[in-house]
Amino acid sequence: MAFGWIDEQADVRRRAGLVRTLRPRPADSPLLDLASNDYLGLARHPEVTEGAARAARTWGGGATGSRLVTGTTELHTELERELADFCGFEAALVFSSGYAANLAAVTALAPHGSLIVSDAGNHASLIDGCRLARGTTQVVAHAEPDAVRKALQTHDGPAVAVSDTVFSVDGDAAPLAGLAEACREHGAGLVVDDAHGLGVLGTGGRGAPHAAGLAGADDVVVTVTLSKSLGSQGGAVLGPARVIDHLVNAARTFIFDTGLAPAAAGAALAALRLLRREPERAARAREVTSELHARLTAAGLEAVRPDAAVVSVRAPSPEGAVRWAADCREAGLSVGCFRPPSVPDGISRLRLTARADLSEGQIERAVRVIGETRP
Repeated sequence: MAFGWIDEQADVRRRAGLVRTLRPRPADSPLLDLASNDYLGLARHPEVTEGAARAARTWGGGATGSRLVTGTTELHTELERELADFCGFEAALVFSSGYAANLAAVTALAPHGSLIVSDAGNHASLIDGCRLARGTTQVVAHAEPDAVRKALQTHDGPAVAVSDTVFSVDGDAAPLAGLAEACREHGAGLVVDDAHGLGVLGTGGRGAPHAAGLAGADDVVVTVTLSKSLGSQGGAVLGPARVIDHLVNAARTFIFDTGLAPAAAGAALAALRLLRREPERAARAREVTSELHARLTAAGLEAVRPDAAVVSVRAPSPEGAVRWAADCREAGLSVGCFRPPSVPDGISRLRLTARADLSEGQIERAVRVIGETRP
């Protein structure tokens, strides 16, 4: 029977407690949200939603084509210019998603004969980029510049190290300065995904590479998403102009994909301008993160010390994590639930996001619910 193997795999997932289901949310959910990646609370900000609406009214509902045909509007180039300037890079290129941006950066910068050194904790989009690239990939120990250094010593040709700046599972930060030093010793490039750093780390939320003093470096390329701190959708690659020009000509997820919808570009641009005007939002997100972590650990929960806006709380098992998240939901709190294969270490956990717009009362309520529902 066609696709008969699907039933077998579904059975395996059920027995392991790893079935995933879609849960459509209403427009006006009563739940306290600690599950989304809306770190700065901008997704519903009036200026951001008006930016989306104005762009749709001006440019239409869709981009109408790939970026190289009809999918580049003046709005896209305006967003690219302001995003590059804000983060401290020479140029930027906007994609339809952060996933597409990561695929583009890794595949286009790791040609045949090159070496890709990839952190063991990298996001799936970076992993898929490594799989699709024509270079050879070597996976190294998590957040270990010396492991990167040793891997680079084995290769004489072009090379690039690839890492998240803030890892999405536990919220820990990569040692960017150490990674850059290891790469420079061997003439290798550094590609980092700042999806969870932009808007939270760096001066006024300019990102982890900016905080590490790597912004604008000619050997550093950064990918970002517009769907987290900027409350919109899409992604971008930032770096030297010659690298961005290369992506325009070589990155398949840029050349063959429809451009980002104007509404998403308009929303992201509005959010970026708002962050420029209100840089304290980034600091508030970090404050909320620290407070959440302190209260959770004081309550006897095993929470990993966060470096940005992700707080990870360990669960006893995949089934226990699912039940815990469901019980939180019943109590009015929405939290993330990470289980294998989404977690590289096989340890299930609740994943909380510390939004800048959370009040003290909401933080207290969230910690109380998590503590009362623990398995």
